[in-house]
Amino acid sequence: MPYTIPTFEEIRTAILRDVKNLLPDADTGPDSDAFIRASSTASAVYGLYQHQLWMARQILPDTADTAYLESHATLRGITRKPATKGTGTLTLTGTPGAAVPAGTEARHTTTGATFRTTATVTPGETGTASAPCEASVAGAMPDYTAETVLLTAPPPGVQSTASLALTGGTDTETDAELLERLLFHFRNPPGGGNRYDYKRWALEVPGVTGAWVYPLRRGLGTVDVAVLSAGGLPTPELLAAAQARIDERRPVACKDARVLAPTPLAVDVRVRVRLAGTTLPVVTTQVREALATHFGGYEPGGQVVRSRLEAIISGIPGVADRDLTAPSANVQAVVDATRVEWPRLGTVTVEAM
Repeated sequence: MPYTIPTFEEIRTAILRDVKNLLPDADTGPDSDAFIRASSTASAVYGLYQHQLWMARQILPDTADTAYLESHATLRGITRKPATKGTGTLTLTGTPGAAVPAGTEARHTTTGATFRTTATVTPGETGTASAPCEASVAGAMPDYTAETVLLTAPPPGVQSTASLALTGGTDTETDAELLERLLFHFRNPPGGGNRYDYKRWALEVPGVTGAWVYPLRRGLGTVDVAVLSAGGLPTPELLAAAQARIDERRPVACKDARVLAPTPLAVDVRVRVRLAGTTLPVVTTQVREALATHFGGYEPGGQVVRSRLEAIISGIPGVADRDLTAPSANVQAVVDATRVEWPRLGTVTVEAM
């Protein structure tokens, strides 16, 4: 039975009751000395109770504050993962032979985010060059596919406008994410190289936010680990870092351990709807947002259940009826010796009945 901590008023009442038991004629009214002393004592005692309650919460990691959660994790060799920078390519235009040094800065014209090249490049005969780059500040950011950026200090012979393609970038690991890894350690203690060890090793890498292990996928002595970063595909640099960590930890009996990115399996959705009290553009936006959230929960090898898509669309306000024409059946992502498919939302088409 849990212990119930008395309130401040209950503690003070108990003290005044004891005073009355010892001195029946004592004045214990609100203006009495006994009441004032009892109030001050009760305040201190109640504070001690609260301190004990706080101490009790630090005993277990799932109720501990940040500092004590990190202490619990550190005792098991688990540390908080730092933020990582997004990486990509900056496509530049300029005079052939004009050098673009490493550290050249570019700024996104809309968001104001800045990026820096990480290697020196020189435009060739076509007048273009692709420079590897990274975000100036670590942390999560949207993926950029072909965004226009401006060089803050263009080198001589290089145009100020450039095209950016960048992915990746994760925030510092939260308390909830750190606790999840710690609880995974408790529930699946190190086992000399079992499948849970490979998942743990992959998730230790900064930037890796999801990992799935497939033992023997390519035959005896093989282990494959599919990883994701911030809900998206990992960058080549992150794959290399995860591969290095796995190679460092894996048992010698494992002849081939491979870290890979899953293959996106686009699932197109086409639906006809009958509306009540709303418009088709509004419902189309709501359908896309709801389906995007739903597909965000799929893991590699997952199955897209058609009836769940129907239920999601039917639950959108203003949809009186619906006819889902695509997909025509459940979609099963395949995991075999040659592929690890990951269900992703493809094109969404919403039409009126």
